[in-house]
Amino acid sequence: MKWQELEAYGCPEDVIPFSVADMELKNMPEVIEGLKEFLDSSVLGYANPSEQYKAAVCGWMERRHGWTIRPEWIVDTPGVIHAFFTAVHAFTRPGDNILLLTPVYYPIYMAAQRNSRGLSESPLLRDESGIYHVDWADFEAKARDPKTTLFILCSPHNPLGRVWTPEELERMAQICLDNGVLICSDEIHNDLIMPGYRHTVLATLREDIAQRSVICTAPSKTFNLAGLQTSNIIIPNESLREQFQREMGRHDGNPKCNILGLEACRLAYTYGDQWLEQVLALIYANYKLVTDFLAAEFPAVRVTPLEGTYLLWIDLGPLGIEPKKLDRILREEAHLFFDDGAIFGSAGIGFERWNLACPSSYIEKALERLRTLKRFCP
Repeated sequence: MKWQELEAYGCPEDVIPFSVADMELKNMPEVIEGLKEFLDSSVLGYANPSEQYKAAVCGWMERRHGWTIRPEWIVDTPGVIHAFFTAVHAFTRPGDNILLLTPVYYPIYMAAQRNSRGLSESPLLRDESGIYHVDWADFEAKARDPKTTLFILCSPHNPLGRVWTPEELERMAQICLDNGVLICSDEIHNDLIMPGYRHTVLATLREDIAQRSVICTAPSKTFNLAGLQTSNIIIPNESLREQFQREMGRHDGNPKCNILGLEACRLAYTYGDQWLEQVLALIYANYKLVTDFLAAEFPAVRVTPLEGTYLLWIDLGPLGIEPKKLDRILREEAHLFFDDGAIFGSAGIGFERWNLACPSSYIEKALERLRTLKRFCP
């Protein structure tokens, strides 16, 4: 899809896309070989999640995140976007407000806007080093509004690359608990953490927080399996889980995941630790390539430090090029295609989101092309 979009935008044939959040890497061999074996021995009919799949999810959460979960807590859905859309339907009513920390992943806005819910945006504050922080007074004021009933958290944050600290997460959660606001935590990037940082699953903080949380996870970003449309939504509270499942049935009729997606998830979570470590090293190396180049060639450009995800948030505003003109120059002159920061909210105007999950040779070629911008800087 990422490459097909280039044609829709009228891009030259040799444009390199660093946009949609999937990887330009070969699939994990154990997943491919395991699926071949599965195809040779299985009937591709309707399928419910197997006990082996659930055990693999439980094992991954324990091993990678120190979170002990029960198999019955897992609700499989076709994707994390599907999950937070379902959460909006299940736990809010038309006219309610959805609390967001912005700028944020654009489908989270859509989950509110397409379902007659209001947006309650709490803009994040950027410090001198480019790191974003919560405006606590504003966040609490938005949570205190009686119309605010659901907080959709992005953790790690897309597109800003923040890995929230346990102290930040606990403070967010406590404010929500104090004001009767349920939390849906999109943790799809939770395995993609850079050196020196550690992801905290929201539900591991305290039991009362876990009982008011819907935790959205998936193998799709970690192992580049988005096309198999399988996510693991973990809901410890039985009542909330049943409410969520009823809503899935009401909207989807007969919700089921892809049988190959369930098996791919099992394989990835069973055999994927070593492959993931190699990917993390590559992403970090690519991050260093970009930041070293920009520091030398475009010192005015501000790069938000990458703590998690493989998505780098870059402020090109200091170059002094008008944002729409900048997008045109990147596509038509530099032959590069990023995600325009404006799609993540008005605070993203002048920014670009750069997908680093690719061979370093792609990054090196892109950096050479980026020098083209010098001809257009005032």
